[in-house]
Amino acid sequence: MVKIIATAESVEQAEQLLEAGVDQLYIGNDDFGLRLPNSFSNEEIETITKLAHSQDKEVIIAVNGLMHNEHIESITPYLQFLERINVDGITLGDPGVVQVMRNQKIELPFIYDAQTLVTSARQVNFWAKRGAVGAVLARELTWEELQQIRRQVEVPLEILVYGATCIHQSKRPLVKNYFSFIDEKEDTSKERGLFLAEPKRKDTHYSIYEDKNGTHIFATDDVNLLPFVDDLFNVNYDRWKLDGIFTKGERFVEIVKLFVRAKRELEEGTFTTDLKLALNEQLMNLHPVERSLSEGFYSKDPSEVQ
Repeated sequence: MVKIIATAESVEQAEQLLEAGVDQLYIGNDDFGLRLPNSFSNEEIETITKLAHSQDKEVIIAVNGLMHNEHIESITPYLQFLERINVDGITLGDPGVVQVMRNQKIELPFIYDAQTLVTSARQVNFWAKRGAVGAVLARELTWEELQQIRRQVEVPLEILVYGATCIHQSKRPLVKNYFSFIDEKEDTSKERGLFLAEPKRKDTHYSIYEDKNGTHIFATDDVNLLPFVDDLFNVNYDRWKLDGIFTKGERFVEIVKLFVRAKRELEEGTFTTDLKLALNEQLMNLHPVERSLSEGFYSKDPSEVQ
């Protein structure tokens, strides 16, 4: 059965997403999680978890940050809190977090998420043998590669079907450093909407912002795999992730509903090409006009990907 996974930007939106048919909410805070639409307090995380569980839905917490010593030293109370409120799992990419859980006897299912590094079945299987209950695949995989990986992996694999793709992260405040160099003081937060563009390619629009985890740069195009959900369904890709970091409020909820509808029709055997085209047209109308859309790496030839 397909699980629809969605980020949430508020407790109120989390409730709306559950009502829309989301199976799993993906939330967290910026202390330990990367590139979230909102950094939730422990109280808010507990509220959302209780809300989801009351509807037989799940909550996964992002613990996939790049951990330095200070993070590893302070993460134990957070993991113990997540265990106490009975979250359904965490994502992580740092083996140090696994070691902390073992040392402290913390029982939390974990999904392996090392961002751009998760590109092979061998890596997924390596972590599955060490306790991972699933993996988040890199966004830079082609359809040919996705099929190969699916055939060789037994655990569930999460794939981004809608949302932004991070192409670079640095722990350093690169933008603040630049503004300091030119003697300017500017807001470098996500809300500012800064972007980079290549001098000879006016169509490039690399969104960039800074937070406590450093500098994050995103691909020009957001990913949209709605035109390919039937292919994903047919090869048993049953964890569909929607990321609303740049698609806010009701628009994101409405886009999630389109994928929920596609899921339902596929599972009932009533999904058609006409329906797919209609759903995709609705998505194009809902997507923020300032952000472009494409299928990302999905349709590329693997030999073209450097």
